[in-house]
Amino acid sequence: MPRFKDFRPAGVIPATLLALNEDMSIDERQTRKHLRDCALVDGVSAVTVNGHASEVHACSFDEQRHILAASLAEIGDTMPLINGIYADGSIEAARLAAMAAKEGASALLVFPPNSMAMGGQLRPEMAITHYRRIADATDLPIIAFQYPMASGLGYTFETLLQLFEAVPTIRAIKDWSNDAMLHEKHIRTFQNLPKPVNVLTTHSSWLMASLTLGANGLLSGSGSVIADLQVALFRAVQAGDLKAAQAVNDRIVPLSQAFYAPPFLDMHNRMKEALVLLGRLDKAVVRPPLVKIGEAEIARIKRALDQSGIAREGALQRAA
Repeated sequence: MPRFKDFRPAGVIPATLLALNEDMSIDERQTRKHLRDCALVDGVSAVTVNGHASEVHACSFDEQRHILAASLAEIGDTMPLINGIYADGSIEAARLAAMAAKEGASALLVFPPNSMAMGGQLRPEMAITHYRRIADATDLPIIAFQYPMASGLGYTFETLLQLFEAVPTIRAIKDWSNDAMLHEKHIRTFQNLPKPVNVLTTHSSWLMASLTLGANGLLSGSGSVIADLQVALFRAVQAGDLKAAQAVNDRIVPLSQAFYAPPFLDMHNRMKEALVLLGRLDKAVVRPPLVKIGEAEIARIKRALDQSGIAREGALQRAA
């Protein structure tokens, strides 16, 4: 059974990183510490593991199970834990989903299968079949990860509506459509359905603009570093306090520009380096094909941290 029954994904949800040893094995002690750092931030509603941020692409089934079990042991009684479902095949995705439910996850974040990149958008029944396989394996609430249409892995607006009808356990989407007009259409439509589906923005490089459109939450890898600022921004937007939101956003921008610069795939690599600079992580080891970034880029991240006023203990202590 899930630790938090009837959990509905909303609010501020950091996607956490995975600490690794020099030999690229999992550093469980540091990973647990990082999870607790994120979970203890006032206003965080849930934490995600086994997502992009934790290099799930490079983790085996057994490693993903170990990460989830260790995460639940560390913070599972404190707040809901969302587990990523990253697999190119639907049978394997269902196996991961069943494992997550058995371990005690509260929800699933389902990635689009890379196997659908070559025209899968033209066959919505493929997406429906994939999600039905997962839903047949568990009744945990599902967050559907929406990619940009240009990636070949995004679902059309009509396909998403079909998915919600066919798989009622889909309770939210993680919206990375990267299209402001479509993003607003998602928010206005999905959150007002007879059975509402929350929109969790992951447009972390333009987070304030996205939140002001009315998203009911955010799910972001940069929350691994600045969860407190994301909470402050979300609260200010929810309260309609534009000046407060702008003030928080001014502090977020230097880091979003540093984290999400080209090449985009280095974003979580950079976040690890930021945590090392802050003294929250001992080392920034990544698994190939990712490789460590250079000293000049690390220096740019250090400048961005200074500009944003981020300290080891967080950002809000310096907000005044």
